Amino acid sequence: MEVDVNLQYAGFEYHYVYIIFCGFIVWMIIPGIGLLYGGLARRKSAVALLFQSLMVVAVTTFQWIFWGYSLAYSRSAGPFIGDLANFGMRNVMVAPSPGSSFLPEIVFCFYQLLFCACTVQIVIGGAFERGRIIPSLIFAFLWATIVYCPIACWTWNSNGWLFNLPSLDYAGGGPVHQASGWSALAYAFVLGKRKHAGDKSHAKPHNTTLVFLGTVFIWFGWFGFNGGSTLNATVRAMLAAFNTNTAASTGMIGWVMVDYIKYRKFSVVGACEGAIAGLVGITPAAGYVSIWLAALIGFLTAVVCASCQNLNEWLHIDEGMDVFKLHGVGGMVGSFLTGIFATQSSKFTIPTT
Repeated sequence: MEVDVNLQYAGFEYHYVYIIFCGFIVWMIIPGIGLLYGGLARRKSAVALLFQSLMVVAVTTFQWIFWGYSLAYSRSAGPFIGDLANFGMRNVMVAPSPGSSFLPEIVFCFYQLLFCACTVQIVIGGAFERGRIIPSLIFAFLWATIVYCPIACWTWNSNGWLFNLPSLDYAGGGPVHQASGWSALAYAFVLGKRKHAGDKSHAKPHNTTLVFLGTVFIWFGWFGFNGGSTLNATVRAMLAAFNTNTAASTGMIGWVMVDYIKYRKFSVVGACEGAIAGLVGITPAAGYVSIWLAALIGFLTAVVCASCQNLNEWLHIDEGMDVFKLHGVGGMVGSFLTGIFATQSSKFTIPTT
């Protein structure tokens, strides 16, 4: 007996087409981070970081289809972590997804896989120029399993304890940014400082063009990151995309202002970091706030992050990619401001038949 599996989504195909397209856009963040890290590092480390960015998505994809998706999103999950009901992608195909009844589960699984891959890639930045490739890839598999999947389950699985508080985290202020930022800080602590860490070349980006290109890829990818987190093609998704661009823009303004006040000069790298800080800050709030509040969140997040430029010296660490400053501090600021500025009119809704 043949069954038309598309029939159950008849009339609503645009939702899963939109989300799969957002997934394709999110994938661009991965090489974007590789280019960003490659530009910020010394020349001798750039190629290794580019290679690592592709290997991380390969390892994370295997982890996700092996057991990662099941640990994060299985329907029979507990409040802290999922079970192995979907181990090895069992029963993950055409049924409506746990995130939205308008998405086939295979589309939802793919979209969430890219969130995991981007997050792991951010964490690996804490090991730049010190961690070796193979140990870092083993770490990536273990970190995705032990850290990311449980926190994703808490936040986005309908059985998760944070989901049922409820907490407001539109696209990953906790699972993506705070988790990766604090983990990168711990990674940097464990690995210690680079040899001759006082050399000027350790703190100077070797290729500003790569930093610029990486930021462009990340900014573009974030439209899918935040714009698709509604898990449907509604006006709220369009608002989230607009807020994403707004916060990145005001974040750039905020960081450049701080740089000029402190150093009386402008910096391309500073502008790029400001855009990323704005993107990080708006992530948990993108679908919950108005456009002007998104502008304020992006600006304030970037100002706070830019004011922490001496954080490595304060903590006595060598974390040259600024992962903790941008994602740890920026994620906490964004989540805090989400709690203050989220409006009742931004309550999450989905279309009905």
